[in-house]
Amino acid sequence: MVYKTILVEEKNLIGRIIFNNLPLNILNIEMMKEINLALKDFKNKKLKALILSSNGKAFSAGVDVSDHTKEKVGEMIKVFHEIFKNLYDIHAPTISIVNGAALGGGCEIATFCDIIIASEKSKFGQPEIKVGVFPPIAAAIFPKLMWSKKALELIVTGDIISANEAKELGLVNHVLPVDNFEEEAEKIITEKIASSSAIVLWLSKKAFLEGATKNYSESIEIIEDIYLNELMKTSDANEGLSAFLEKRKPVWKNK
Repeated sequence: MVYKTILVEEKNLIGRIIFNNLPLNILNIEMMKEINLALKDFKNKKLKALILSSNGKAFSAGVDVSDHTKEKVGEMIKVFHEIFKNLYDIHAPTISIVNGAALGGGCEIATFCDIIIASEKSKFGQPEIKVGVFPPIAAAIFPKLMWSKKALELIVTGDIISANEAKELGLVNHVLPVDNFEEEAEKIITEKIASSSAIVLWLSKKAFLEGATKNYSESIEIIEDIYLNELMKTSDANEGLSAFLEKRKPVWKNK
């Protein structure tokens, strides 16, 4: 499929959605629909990771304010929130690579991903309060990601914070120098994530989400079932254990 506002790539079991609505990757309804189409296409593919990144000056400066009008806001919210449903349904770990501003809806997309790798020049924030609205996704996920008092402060002040402060708050995993940022970000993905088995990554994320959304007594039973009846029946779990005992590098079949 030919997209107008994004680029879509897939190589070596790594999927990529690259925001390409230059210069600031403003999320208009057309772009959000294209993101949803790409996410749905990646949903059932065997991936080790899905990466969201960007061309241009910003990861995304947020949702197009002109789409907040009374005539468009219903469609805009529906299409925008569908992005997060589709992201949640991705089996593989999702990674946002942020090299610039991630504001408003752009911040929500970046922080909703499982892992964030940001450059030192990046900044994050939810400035919606300044135009008389609030960010629904941030209201739902920020309290789960960081200290709740700071989460509320960011929403009600609209403050913009640096990548380093975002890391201190738990919103960002890695902050890298601007020089060689893309190469260093790819190195983290290649060495720390893509070196593992796709199916084991899927099941690890599945177990984690059970632990994150249920209390311990409920989640541990489900996670135990995933471990015994899904993970241990895969070729790669047995290959990984055998390789360790035989002191060799595992050869993953990703199944």
